[in-house]
Amino acid sequence: MRKGDIIENIVVETMASEGKCVSHVDGKVIFLEGCAPGDTVDAALTKIKGSYLEGRVTQIRQLSPDRAQPFCLHFGLCGGCSWQHIQYENQLHYKQQQVVDNLERLGGLTLPPLTPIHPSAKTRFYRNKLDYTFSAQRWLTRAEMLDENKPGQGEVALGYHIPRKYDLVFDVKECHLQPDPSNAIRLAVRDEAVKNDIPFFDLRKQVGFLRTVTIRTATTGETMIILQVVYDKMEWTELILRRLERDFPQITSFQYVINGKKNDTFADLTILTWKGNPYITEQMPKPDGSGVLQFRVGPKSFYQTNSDQAFELYKIAWKMADLKGHELVYDLYTGTGTIANFVAGQARKVVGLEYVAAAIDDAKVNSRINGITNTDFYAGDIKDLLDDEFLSTHGRPDTVITDPPRAGMHEDVCKMLLKAEPEKIVYVSCNPATQARDLKWLSEKYEISAVQPVDMFPHTMHVENVVRLDRKRSLSSEV
Repeated sequence: MRKGDIIENIVVETMASEGKCVSHVDGKVIFLEGCAPGDTVDAALTKIKGSYLEGRVTQIRQLSPDRAQPFCLHFGLCGGCSWQHIQYENQLHYKQQQVVDNLERLGGLTLPPLTPIHPSAKTRFYRNKLDYTFSAQRWLTRAEMLDENKPGQGEVALGYHIPRKYDLVFDVKECHLQPDPSNAIRLAVRDEAVKNDIPFFDLRKQVGFLRTVTIRTATTGETMIILQVVYDKMEWTELILRRLERDFPQITSFQYVINGKKNDTFADLTILTWKGNPYITEQMPKPDGSGVLQFRVGPKSFYQTNSDQAFELYKIAWKMADLKGHELVYDLYTGTGTIANFVAGQARKVVGLEYVAAAIDDAKVNSRINGITNTDFYAGDIKDLLDDEFLSTHGRPDTVITDPPRAGMHEDVCKMLLKAEPEKIVYVSCNPATQARDLKWLSEKYEISAVQPVDMFPHTMHVENVVRLDRKRSLSSEV
């Protein structure tokens, strides 16, 4: 076999954890792009390795009965909802299997019986935050480039990057991820910029004015706009913000940032408030049903992007923690203190640790506005912050809840947890692979007593997973 060879009549078997389809050819695993489990396809080989192959589908000979009709006109070009051609029930099956494969095969862990994955009640319009990129030259399809009557040259774009292409952006006509007024806001921003000849950014030449626009919405109905521009020219910035102010009374927070760097990140930059509040307010029911929690979400704040499902995720973590009211709880990677404040009503005290100082400031505000007085928050690199001195000063935790980023926990953090020996650890993860690695480290003193996958992002390959660890009985009896 050589690169470029066409292999015919491959029956697609299942999905891999990275979102590609999987089958077998001549005793080798082949990973495929552009198909669905149950399809019969022809594919061109794109990579040949000793133990596996990769291929790109060139023809679908027979469609899978488990397929769904894609609902988005950008499907196949946008990488956002790449599983929308698969029925939602089947998506859930593959996500649950992804969790099992990672924990059992990669981690070598013994699992208790799994409960079915917790589905998302909303499979469209579930996100509360989207980032759109301006481009001075939109991505043209091959058909458009060959169409002499519709050259498309010089047309701008406000949309998403082509997958794996930093400098290529396609113009979004309609997105099914964020509820109203998201689509209308994006189209109004584009219209006002084009009408007034405000230059879109050229990602290759690094020239232009408009870089990105971020739209954040909340279940309270409040909306935030963050307009990112390259340099200070208020007449252009205000043209767009005034248009939005006029057309969208839902917008309660108008923010902008001047960014002359070579990338779009603004965590290290000053966000300027043009009008309204410097935040929007999100709400979430308390886990025991006794009321509602409020969370202020600023331009740099992290908040789970599926608000409704975040409540379900945190409720699962709260149930696994099974707090009785006397416990000292450590909340690692607390972010803006969402989980810490969520569980504080059932704990003696919650100590939140987070490496982003600005997030800790938000966490303290969120405790204050909710009248929560039994939380403390500390900023610093957690592998350095969580040491013997910290445990001596603040006490050894009875329960630990941890929700690290995709990279998982640092090995030093795992070692400190083994040293602290809390009775329970509840591990919330957005990456079952790194979670499996960390659980393997922790298995020296802990055993898995519960596993609950949660679907936060329908029509994508991503899955969240919550695991409860209990200190081994032999160790508990020694204490």
